[in-house]
Amino acid sequence: MKLVYTDEAIDDLKRLREFIAVHSPSSAVRIAAELVGKVELLPDFPKMGAPVEMAPVPDSVRDMVFGKYVVRYSVHASAIIILRVWHGLKGEHKNI
Repeated sequence: MKLVYTDEAIDDLKRLREFIAVHSPSSAVRIAAELVGKVELLPDFPKMGAPVEMAPVPDSVRDMVFGKYVVRYSVHASAIIILRVWHGLKGEHKNI
């Protein structure tokens, strides 16, 4: 199964890394690498994230939580599409 990032997800990752780097460049590199490492597991474990109940087809759009970060992705027959990535502050939700 192929792993595809949307332009928005790539921009999200860049922003997260830049934000963290202001306070700790080494943490920015480590967290970005760990986050991408978790995402790379999705083709083998596409249901590791929780279904997004508000999605038109809840089982096809999922959220994977990694530490303080949320990765929203959609599951397709031949690909996992990374839609967005954000810092998951308590109570913060993003719409699809």
